[in-house]
Amino acid sequence: MNQFTFYANRPTENYHKIDFWLLASVLLLWGLGMFSVFICSQNFGERVFNDSLYFVKRHLITSGFGFVMFVMFLFTDIKYIKKFLSVFVLFSIVLCLLTFIKPFGIERNGASRWLRMPGNFTFQPSELVKFALVLFLANYFEKQEELSDEEKNVFPCVLGFVVIIGIVFAQKDFSSGVFISLIGILLFFVSGSKLKWLIPFLVVAIPAVVLMVSLEPYRLSRVIGWVRPDEFGSTVNYQSIAAKRAISAGGIWGNGIGMGLVKINSIPEVQADYIFAGWTEAMGYLGVIFYFALICFFAFRGYRTALQCKSRFSAYSVFGCVSIIFVQSIVNTMVVCGMLPATGIPLPFFSLGGSSIIITLAMCGFVLNASRCEEIDEKSMESDEINIETLSYL
Repeated sequence: MNQFTFYANRPTENYHKIDFWLLASVLLLWGLGMFSVFICSQNFGERVFNDSLYFVKRHLITSGFGFVMFVMFLFTDIKYIKKFLSVFVLFSIVLCLLTFIKPFGIERNGASRWLRMPGNFTFQPSELVKFALVLFLANYFEKQEELSDEEKNVFPCVLGFVVIIGIVFAQKDFSSGVFISLIGILLFFVSGSKLKWLIPFLVVAIPAVVLMVSLEPYRLSRVIGWVRPDEFGSTVNYQSIAAKRAISAGGIWGNGIGMGLVKINSIPEVQADYIFAGWTEAMGYLGVIFYFALICFFAFRGYRTALQCKSRFSAYSVFGCVSIIFVQSIVNTMVVCGMLPATGIPLPFFSLGGSSIIITLAMCGFVLNASRCEEIDEKSMESDEINIETLSYL
């Protein structure tokens, strides 16, 4: 279980430092996301709610809750997070189950994914499940490291993994279910676990995914529309074609934030999953390059933190949280550009939606919490060992 395992459990200095560059990238990503909501939602807000800043205000409110979670996970000692982890995981599962019960849950288009919240807000528990599952798997993998090869058993972990994924699929949240499954498998891989435990899961999961796509007409039509992009322009491919026009209209320099933004008005709910098209029309290809440079820098600092964490739990958790944000960002932009079939996966920091920004900021708080330790320089360690040996002779 060592080939792909992080080099954690190293000696560390005092637990007090924060990765400034990682913090800066998080705040900058949030700021750009706030700016994108502002430029993309004004016309829609004015037309539907008679308030051009309607969605901006909602995003600010949900971001406020997100920063509360950010601060909480930033300053809570990780040992206490581990102590109450079972409660956190159980809480996320209960919230998912509540979506099936009225009046708590809200059903839209046959899917039960949302909970009714005060102030005409909704919450999507599957976003919380992503975070909870990462912590659950990280904690289990850390415990397995302490056992001998004969005692190691990941079957309970796989069982819990399957139960959580099953609940998400039962909500008819297909995109989130597939995405969470991929993140879980990735964590199994990097932990060095024997992947043979996942073979039965994959044998069942792959045909099940194909079956779920085939039995739902709208899912199948999305795949067909992706394979044949020039057809179905007025139906399943409407958003994709409109997004491509907005991206092309941005050119190299972009059209700015004024009246030049015309193409994004033809994209339904552009402030949600297709907000990247609005960012591209406004800021052009240079803005696209800047965005990818920033998200890659965030991922670099995040993975660097994972490799330097003082415990395996922190290392695996940070790796999972950063992977969720980074991979989800890449997947969303590929969907907007037409490189993947349409999904319901939002763009972290950018897409309007309280659940996404709250959980994204919570995960960032945890990652920054884990970055508050620094590896001891090996030379100073050797010097300390020599001094200790010298003192022993004296």
